[in-house]
Amino acid sequence: MELSGDRYENMTYRRAGTSGLLLPPIILGLWHHFGGKADHDNCREMARTAFDAGVTHFDLANNYGPPPGSAEERFGRILREDLGPHRDELIISTKAGYRMWPGPYGEWGSKKYLVASLDQSLKRMGLDYVDIFYSHRPDPNTPLEETLGALDQIVRQGKALYAGVSSYRGAFFVRAMETANRHGLAPVTLHQPSYNMLDRWIEWDLLDHVEQYGVGVVVFSPLAQGILTDKYLDPNNPIPRDSRAAEETPFPRKERITDDLVRRVRQLADLARARGQTTAQMALAWTLRDPRVTSAIIGARNPDQIRNCLAALDNLAFTDQELKAIDTICPPAGPA
Repeated sequence: MELSGDRYENMTYRRAGTSGLLLPPIILGLWHHFGGKADHDNCREMARTAFDAGVTHFDLANNYGPPPGSAEERFGRILREDLGPHRDELIISTKAGYRMWPGPYGEWGSKKYLVASLDQSLKRMGLDYVDIFYSHRPDPNTPLEETLGALDQIVRQGKALYAGVSSYRGAFFVRAMETANRHGLAPVTLHQPSYNMLDRWIEWDLLDHVEQYGVGVVVFSPLAQGILTDKYLDPNNPIPRDSRAAEETPFPRKERITDDLVRRVRQLADLARARGQTTAQMALAWTLRDPRVTSAIIGARNPDQIRNCLAALDNLAFTDQELKAIDTICPPAGPA
């Protein structure tokens, strides 16, 4: 089956901060459902579906699976079978920060771990370089100079084109940017934080900072691990068997699906229907309403879910009344 030749006709790309990098507003993440036990044909079709629609960015991390590393191996196989000839049309990112192997050098933000982890990731995917390499989480015990110095070395060696950070809170992010500037290190081009209607911390603790430093924002969990969908709305089946809450994963936990949460999501679903969207489509559109947010990462179980998420791009505009209604349902509580 040949890939589409008109993939770029209906996709609009957004600039990542003040960099030269353009990204699709929706990115396919391979955190779940691309691991070692996944159906390969389904994974392959999901990747093809995304790319055919103009989704050029595929987001991974060293520990994605399960088991850890298997999502990168899966994507490497997909590159060999389908997407490899289009490598120069792709933005491939990976990360390191969480535990990957035993001993003191298998997690966090040391130069030893970050450099070794990327070398392993490149081997798993069969690549010479990735487009973006992230420090996956802040390390409170390793000097920022070392973590950012590792990213600088990786960029200078050509193993990554852009450096990024993930889950750095506002004050730590500012420290990172000032440290990189002071030492002449490779610039941080992207920040990857969590963000959705139920988790709004970046509005008061990050967005002003990324704007100041010209950094792009790629948000993860825009659907709150599936909570901001129509999956949990049936009172007769509050935890569907095919939902993440029913699986043996920590995100989301069953106990998080409270009566109050379901009530609020039902209100959001009513608002989405009035907009001609599903709850998920409205949730994605809402995360993209702020021009400082470059893209949102989605996960998917099958190609239809990707198509449904991409349909969110058909209606990204919100009225003031709609935004006020969402704020009432999901109050934008500030810092404690």
